[in-house]
Amino acid sequence: MKAGIEGKVVVITGASSGLGEATARHLAALGAKVVLGARRLDKMTAIVEDIRADGGVASALVTDVTRRADLDALVAHAVAVFGRVDVMINNAGLMAISPISELRVEEWDSMIDINIKGVLYGVAAALPLFQAQKSGHFINISSVAGIKVFSPGGSVYSGTKYAVRAISDGLRHEVGGDIRTTTIEPGAVDSELKYGTSHQSSSEAVLNFYQQAIPAASVARAIAYAIEQPADVDINEIVLRPTSQDF
Repeated sequence: MKAGIEGKVVVITGASSGLGEATARHLAALGAKVVLGARRLDKMTAIVEDIRADGGVASALVTDVTRRADLDALVAHAVAVFGRVDVMINNAGLMAISPISELRVEEWDSMIDINIKGVLYGVAAALPLFQAQKSGHFINISSVAGIKVFSPGGSVYSGTKYAVRAISDGLRHEVGGDIRTTTIEPGAVDSELKYGTSHQSSSEAVLNFYQQAIPAASVARAIAYAIEQPADVDINEIVLRPTSQDF
């Protein structure tokens, strides 16, 4: 595994906790140079210090994925520090569960801005570089809710995650050849995602559902598997969920 990952420069959004943090730590341990992007500098600084203390290579930049300029700056930072970008992991996400009839339109807007536009901004930031390099790998985090609508309550969230799958598959078709595209579709994974719901009864249901969650490191290993493949092998989709999860 290490041979396919060692030395690669990997940019990760939503890297201050959960899947992003676990992936940064795991890939750094395998020899990747990781660049963390998230809003919480204190969290990222602690992760970077841990990685460096373990002999790894890491850097971080404050990034809000709802701002296109921030994604451009994150990729530019990676190039300035490490000379290139090999993998762009669009991981930042928000899951705000509530019935559509609650009309939590601001939460709908936030999920669209983070889950869809945040991925598109990450693609826009890295694609010209990947095309110039004639190599690169997009890894976009969708969800099992992007395969089956999580309803009642998760219809809009599912809509955003279906969009990630659709955009990723179109991207693969349009720019494939030198550039790889992988969509990761996790089930219940232990992270802060489960705390994104403000609607009380929905939140209680989500927290109960997440009692079966698997560790974020499970997703990090799946991401590593996609990255480690030879350049002519493109792992397009990985679905993983707790063994006990029926949805």
